[in-house]
Amino acid sequence: MTLSKEKMVWMYKTMNEIRIYEESMAAAYLEGKLPPAIQKGLAFDIGAGPVPGEMHLAAGQEPVAVGICAHLNDDDTVVGTHRPHHFAIAKGVPLDLMTAEMFGKVTGLGKGKGGHMHLFDNAHKFSCSGIVGASMPIACGAALAAKKMGKDWVAVAFFGEGAANQGSFHESMNLAAVWKLPVIFVCEDNQWAISVPKNKSTSVSWVTDRAAGYGIPGIRVENNDALQVYEAAAPAIERARMGNGPSLIEIKTDRYFGHFQGDPETYRPKDEVSQLRLNDPIAVLSKFLQEKKFITAVEDKELVEKARSAVSVAFEFARASAYPAASDALHDVFVHTHSTARMSA
Repeated sequence: MTLSKEKMVWMYKTMNEIRIYEESMAAAYLEGKLPPAIQKGLAFDIGAGPVPGEMHLAAGQEPVAVGICAHLNDDDTVVGTHRPHHFAIAKGVPLDLMTAEMFGKVTGLGKGKGGHMHLFDNAHKFSCSGIVGASMPIACGAALAAKKMGKDWVAVAFFGEGAANQGSFHESMNLAAVWKLPVIFVCEDNQWAISVPKNKSTSVSWVTDRAAGYGIPGIRVENNDALQVYEAAAPAIERARMGNGPSLIEIKTDRYFGHFQGDPETYRPKDEVSQLRLNDPIAVLSKFLQEKKFITAVEDKELVEKARSAVSVAFEFARASAYPAASDALHDVFVHTHSTARMSA
């Protein structure tokens, strides 16, 4: 594996930024939704507080995002899932604009109208969707466009192991294989499809076993390790850039938070998360970098503080930004109207 010190340090910095961002968002999201309100006889209000709606956080899954995105160029496309922040940050989506979008502010990526599951940043070729399995056909479209334009651009579709049982998974895999599209399908296997364990919903132990059915490579990463993800992704991305078609990568990763914020997680063993955290991928990479003398303990601390500062600035920007005007509710949306003649017909 050829991986420069600069690239490894970038991966470590970005993982810290993602973790700090997710922890900060977890705290911000619960404002106005905390137990005291419930103790007063009020139900959990999903619309209360500065960040309304659902919230899906990716703490623990950082290696998937940085290990893949470390290979990508500005012209490559990333399509994320309903749990999208780590992918967006690793692809370079500005923290301030992304955060403002989640706070429902006019300065957000979608002027506050999309929320955290519908982030779109054309400048960084990133998008995501709240629909399970939606990333795959969208990535195929981006890959087809690149192929028709004669570019060596690639598209990456991230999805969870639960989405591998959707029809869109099989349709996209087949289409990409037949047309040799430059797309990489990346399955985040955190063992839980919402609250259903993988062994109760999926017919194979590894989703990558299904790659053979489409005549494409299936690559497994059995540890939640950023450097191992990077190494495994290299041949898949090179294959796509060379015009040799798609690959399927499955990465065993860990979800530290619930499926959504407010999830009671009664379906998980009580000590599962604490056991997973014993092998925190950020701590693992920190130890590696310091043992190899790529960074010192002081530099490590400085790097983490810079990441914390960047996240803090983004949240301050979001909180200070204005909400959209009510009169803008129908701006920037598709409105289909019928003429009177057509309606009568």
